[in-house]
Amino acid sequence: MSMRPLPVPEVPESTARVARVAFPRGCLAMRIRDELGAVFENERFASAFPRRGGPAVPLGTLAMVSVLRYAERLTDRQAADAVRSRIDWKCALSLQLTDPGFDYWVLSEFRDRLITHNLGQQILDAILERCAELGLLRAGGRVRTDATHVIACVRDLNRLELCTETMRCALEALAVVAPSWLTTTDALCPHWVERYRQRADSYRLPKGEAERGRFAENVGGDGFELLDALAEPTAPAHLADLDAVRTLRTVWAQEYLRDTSGVRWRERKERPPGAERIVSPHDVDARCGVKRQTAWDGYKLHLSESCDEDLPHLMLLAATAPASTDGHQLTGAVHQHLVERDLAPNEYLVDGGYTSARLLLEARTAGIELTGPVRPSPGPPGLPGGYTTADFTIDWDQRSATCPRGANSSRWIDTTIRGEPRIHVDFADADCPKCLLKHRCTRAAYRVLTLPPREEWEVLQQRRAQLNTDAWKERYRTRAGVEGSISQAKA
Repeated sequence: MSMRPLPVPEVPESTARVARVAFPRGCLAMRIRDELGAVFENERFASAFPRRGGPAVPLGTLAMVSVLRYAERLTDRQAADAVRSRIDWKCALSLQLTDPGFDYWVLSEFRDRLITHNLGQQILDAILERCAELGLLRAGGRVRTDATHVIACVRDLNRLELCTETMRCALEALAVVAPSWLTTTDALCPHWVERYRQRADSYRLPKGEAERGRFAENVGGDGFELLDALAEPTAPAHLADLDAVRTLRTVWAQEYLRDTSGVRWRERKERPPGAERIVSPHDVDARCGVKRQTAWDGYKLHLSESCDEDLPHLMLLAATAPASTDGHQLTGAVHQHLVERDLAPNEYLVDGGYTSARLLLEARTAGIELTGPVRPSPGPPGLPGGYTTADFTIDWDQRSATCPRGANSSRWIDTTIRGEPRIHVDFADADCPKCLLKHRCTRAAYRVLTLPPREEWEVLQQRRAQLNTDAWKERYRTRAGVEGSISQAKA
């Protein structure tokens, strides 16, 4: 298919006449065309299609249909039927009354092209520009953000299923790309066909723990044999760069160890962090996410919308990230996105997952008030109700701290933790053991405090004090509305 850029056509006279009779006061589809029609010009989608070949359904038409379909909660098949049968849709799409429309599967292909060519955000930006021209959106207002989980379109796999399925996918990819090499090389063991010819399901795998352990070691050995064969000089060089082979290499690195004693599972402490581990060979970007009692494999969808009281609430940004990505890792990116589009807010309302002392300071430097809770002052591990760091008096000029009983710290050390500057404050092991309140302070020989830099500490203390005021609670109530928007978006 090909597409040639064309302007949005005028509504045919016969279609416009019938539509005016049927809807003398207008309707949603007709108003969308009147206000946003210029946004859906074919020129915006030119990068997704070649210039030669049979003509495609106009992409501007499909974009408009996608908007109408979502607004009315229709399936692809129902939307295609509406294009053929409804007067208001024909008017919005500038179609003749006799236009037969298109097959419903075209909409699915259109969405795939939008994703492949990253056109979705461009369309949203164009709509927002038009809304700003109409006075429905302005910079310097209020924006709120929250996230919801998105489950990957893959089957949940346990550890043994993951490795077995990864091996099977690698063999299938090699069988398609280089069947002659796979059948002639010594790497292909005769029993592999039987072991990996079907998808990995637990009911096909051994049941006992010992048997499953031996099976896992055999699968690990098979994978290493295949990787060794691909590394041989006689193997075609391009095979090692196949996506399925790269996934095999990564999964084997995260799940197996090979040494002089053989191949074995990695222990829990030997595996990479969960945020880095592949959970399915069919979607290597998906990660395991946990939020309260909910655990899933997939992604998080972060939605930001305007929330000025005197204007409509409009979605400004939809960002998808792996499920293991914390909100605070995207706060700066959301700020930058809004600034680049001249939509920077004066106040940005978020939940505690999007805040940190560093982000509070960075937002203020950019002229944005980041409104959201911060974590409570940390107390001693294993002592609920014990003294928190807020109970200690910090003298930043003298580089010392005083405990609730009046003892001064013995050491103040500047350090870094996971790349962030931090301060370790130790108290003398001669003072702590004889303290009558030691049971509320620490179970160790002496108390240790870990503090952020002074500016971060002060902004944290300021925000923690605000959290209990009625004025802050009243201002922050607006953020809760984004949860309703997320629910509507998911419907």
